[in-house]
Amino acid sequence: MIIRKAQPSELGTLMEIYAGARIFMAETGNPDQWKDSYPPEEKIQEDVERQVCYVCVQGEEIEGVFSFLPGPDPTYQRIEGGQWLNDEPYAVVHRLAGRGQARGVADCCLDWAFARCQNLRIDTHRDNRVMRHILEKNGFVPCGIIYVADGSERIAFQKTAVKRCTPVNLEIEKREEDGR
Repeated sequence: MIIRKAQPSELGTLMEIYAGARIFMAETGNPDQWKDSYPPEEKIQEDVERQVCYVCVQGEEIEGVFSFLPGPDPTYQRIEGGQWLNDEPYAVVHRLAGRGQARGVADCCLDWAFARCQNLRIDTHRDNRVMRHILEKNGFVPCGIIYVADGSERIAFQKTAVKRCTPVNLEIEKREEDGR
C-alpha cells in the first residue's frame, strides 16, 4: 500500500468511503461518532485543497483516507481525566476511514503519519471499539477525554517516541519490574 495526497477528482470516492465507514461504525456499536453526515463533503474538499487529505492506495484502488495536520489542534488544548504524554510539537490524524476491502489500512496510515512526526495525537469515540483496538495495537496511549466542536466527548490518544514520565508512571513501572 502507498500513501499519497488526495486529488480533487477523488472527492466522490472519498465520500463513498466515509459513508461506508459510518455504516460500519453503526453496525459495530458506534452509531453516534459520525452520525449520518460526518464528515461533511465541504470539510473533505477543504482538506484536499489544503493538501492535508491523504489516501491509502492498493493496486489501483483507494482503500483508505485520512487527514494529517500539524498541531496545535484547538480541540486538544483542554484534556480531562488525564494528561498528554508531553507538550512537544505534534501532528494530528483526523477522519481516518477505510473502504473495508483491504486489511491493515489503518495500520499503514498510522505508520506513515508516525514516520513523518514522532509525536502524534488522535481521538475516537468511547464506543468505537475497533479504532480503540487499532490505536492501542499501534502503540497509542489513552491520555484522557477531550471534547469536539459539538460538545461530545472523545478519548484522546497519543503516540510519541519520547514520553515524559511522571513519578506515578515511574512507580507503576517499578512495581511491574518487581512483579507486584
